[in-house]
Amino acid sequence: MNSPRTHRAALADHSPSVRLRAALEAGTGADPGLLEVLIERCAVEPDFSVRDTLSWALTRLPARLTVPRLRAETRREQPQAVAQALHTLSKIGDPDGWQAITPAVLHAGDREVARSAWRAAVVLVPDDRREWLASMLAARLGRGDAETQRSVSRALVALGPAADAAIADAAGHPDGRVRVHARATRALAADPDTGFDAALTEARRLDALGFLAQGG
Repeated sequence: MNSPRTHRAALADHSPSVRLRAALEAGTGADPGLLEVLIERCAVEPDFSVRDTLSWALTRLPARLTVPRLRAETRREQPQAVAQALHTLSKIGDPDGWQAITPAVLHAGDREVARSAWRAAVVLVPDDRREWLASMLAARLGRGDAETQRSVSRALVALGPAADAAIADAAGHPDGRVRVHARATRALAADPDTGFDAALTEARRLDALGFLAQGG
């Protein structure tokens, strides 16, 4: 399977096993000529295992080629293309990938895009932007479903001390949802072995006790 045309056909095959084998072969061969084929397929591939193998194949190519192309993908309007490009940038880990981390992707309306952006951001963030990133992530506290909230907390915890001030500010927020989520995140930062669900339940309990003590 040597030509981009042949790879493109194999990657579009109806069988996931055929597509997976084609992605593995692309990564093993590490042919820069397949860059566009791999990126195009990332945007539409329905199978998680195949998508992850496509990302791996892209990590095998020179970063000087893949990173600019992946950054361009993050500006598309197709959510899967953006999310997969962000995921792949996090796997490559090249500092230039940080340029893809914008307020637009951090606050994306699509849940998978936003979560991919948070995971990539904590991997790629330069030291002098860690507090800025923490403030962007803290703005998402209290929002979304349980899995989204868990992802925000994990990202903030991964930032370490750079996130302490943002979490502390949110822990005093007038909105109870923000306040409880921030306090659960602070508990996770203090004890990473604490499960998110347990930390959130405890934060709710303590918040309710505080509310009652104030005569609420």
